[in-house]
Amino acid sequence: MKKTFYITTAIDYVNARPHVGHAFEKTITDVIARWNRLQGKEVFFLTGVDENAQKNVQAAEKAGIPIKQFVDKNTSLFLELCKKLNISYDDFIRTSTKEHAKVVKEMLQKIIDKKDIYKGTYSGLYCTGCETYYTEKDLIDGKCPEHATKPELREEEAYFFKLSKYKSKLLKIIPSYVIPSSKGNEVLTRVKEELNDICISRKDVQWGISFPNDENFKVWVWIDALINYVSGSKGNWPADTHVIGKGINWFHSVIWPSLLLSASLPLPKKLLVHGYLNIKGRKISKSLGNTIDPLELLEKYDADIVRYSLLRNTIFEDSDYSEELLIQRNNDELANKLGNLFSRVSALAEKHGLDKTNPSLNSSQTYKKVSAFLKNYETDKALSEIFAFIDKCNSFIQQKKPWETKDKKVLYELSAAIKDIAILLSPFLPETAEKIADVFNFELSLKNLKSPLKLSKIKKSPILFRKI
Repeated sequence: MKKTFYITTAIDYVNARPHVGHAFEKTITDVIARWNRLQGKEVFFLTGVDENAQKNVQAAEKAGIPIKQFVDKNTSLFLELCKKLNISYDDFIRTSTKEHAKVVKEMLQKIIDKKDIYKGTYSGLYCTGCETYYTEKDLIDGKCPEHATKPELREEEAYFFKLSKYKSKLLKIIPSYVIPSSKGNEVLTRVKEELNDICISRKDVQWGISFPNDENFKVWVWIDALINYVSGSKGNWPADTHVIGKGINWFHSVIWPSLLLSASLPLPKKLLVHGYLNIKGRKISKSLGNTIDPLELLEKYDADIVRYSLLRNTIFEDSDYSEELLIQRNNDELANKLGNLFSRVSALAEKHGLDKTNPSLNSSQTYKKVSAFLKNYETDKALSEIFAFIDKCNSFIQQKKPWETKDKKVLYELSAAIKDIAILLSPFLPETAEKIADVFNFELSLKNLKSPLKLSKIKKSPILFRKI
């Protein structure tokens, strides 16, 4: 029986450098992965890149670089982002590998054997940015809803998948699969209205995975991309949670379960659909040319500052993001609230020492609330709950004034509370939590959250967060 908690991000196109939306999704997923590890679960966390897209070919041609060299170069930037952002992934998949292509062909062959794939002619409006066909009613003012570009009319011989066959099953699956329910309802409305068979091949294309038994066609990149969750699973399929942006909800909530049903594979348990980061109300997008480069942010600021600035954004709705917001959140919350509490308590503990007592600053309710929010994947609310406890600790130190009273029991209470804060924060701000644990001499584990702080010699800490 499967024991491992298996979680994935979407895989990213490598037609350009990473943008901050990629960092947002990876950080959310990392928090959920780390939280499950803290609970003592075995976790398998998969992220990676989509290297077979035609938009990668076009970008390589524009840059005058061979396609393989181009994807290698840009893939290295996504790996660098994961490293600098402290993303605790277990494997990083590249869809140009032979191993992935083998699984794609095997899965498609199962679907062919089921007689769910047939050949025909396709005519439709195609957006290169999305690598997908749209109907007239899908467009906004005649343009792609994602990229605001006019799609081109294409007609070609193609292979089709019988998506329409799975309509009744999808209507049952989607309500318990898609989180939040508002995102599930959006696709349910479309499925109820009309569900057509989909074109799953591209003709006379040089880059990508060849269609089973027909070298004249390549597998449509979206089919190839979705199958990465199986090919990269290291035997951990089905996934417990897919984490994706709202723009690719349809592919994951409708097409993906249908392919799995056709191939007689188990379904993933949950699909977490997050909102977009915006700049002044507009979606951040490489295609729209209004990106924030997370690697540039990580050159200027510590990983935990960038992580915190992203995790403070609303997860299920769109929200604005900027470097100015990062600076504000660092100064007002990380430095003033968490950093200041840590500096004051560690300095006073070094000077006066600690006396063990039963703490009145109890974090048990905070833990319960954080657990409940993270069970529902509400990372933003969980983080707010931890900072509400930090506020409580800051109020406590102001009331008790241990710098005047030199009360060692009050300092013990505050030190024990800081232990709990660090453990709860460890999935969100792993480096910061480690620094706190080093100063107050405890291990970052759930067992220590529920155990008293052991008395030890404490030295004043270096500053956690400097004002920017």
